[in-house]
Amino acid sequence: MKRKLLTVSLLALSTAMLGMSGTTFADEDNKGGFLSRWFGGSKPGVAPVENLRYLEECGSCHFPYQPGLLPARSWTKIMASLDNHFGENAELPAEDGNMLLDYLLKNSADGSSYKRSVKIMKSLSPGDAPLRVSETPYFLKKHGELTPDMVQNNPKVGSFSNCSACHTQAAKGSFSEKEILIPNFGAWEENEKEERGDKDRKR
Repeated sequence: MKRKLLTVSLLALSTAMLGMSGTTFADEDNKGGFLSRWFGGSKPGVAPVENLRYLEECGSCHFPYQPGLLPARSWTKIMASLDNHFGENAELPAEDGNMLLDYLLKNSADGSSYKRSVKIMKSLSPGDAPLRVSETPYFLKKHGELTPDMVQNNPKVGSFSNCSACHTQAAKGSFSEKEILIPNFGAWEENEKEERGDKDRKR
């Protein structure tokens, strides 16, 4: 009797899963839902910026950070305080501001199926709303080995906010370590090899 009940239960579960695979699971995966979050995202990097108005308004002053680098709650706070945007007045006409906010929310890390966006969200605690990409735990972990000479004291970099200074494909949404070229220091992979070699020689 127990075996029969188990067989029926497994059959029902399998049927439900198959029925969902063509609809719910596929939709969720496209939207960064259950499947993409379970497996860590289905696409590399973050979604590139395709909104020309966003590139024009935000990219004219700094690197146009992809919406997938922060959760929606962060973008909401950022857009609500454009009159004091990290020390600058970046206010926009209400219509433009609402349009850009809508774009940011629809493409934020929360609903993204891109791997880096998923990892950023996993690094945050519920309710965390960092105002800077460089404040996310994921970012801090990935950049923890960099020295001040490589970033802050490097005249060709200046700060962590200058993503494209080292990430050669950042504008395309790709932040692969293979594409990192730190001004005055060279490729990141080569620097890592040298550092590992120094450590081995000291042993």
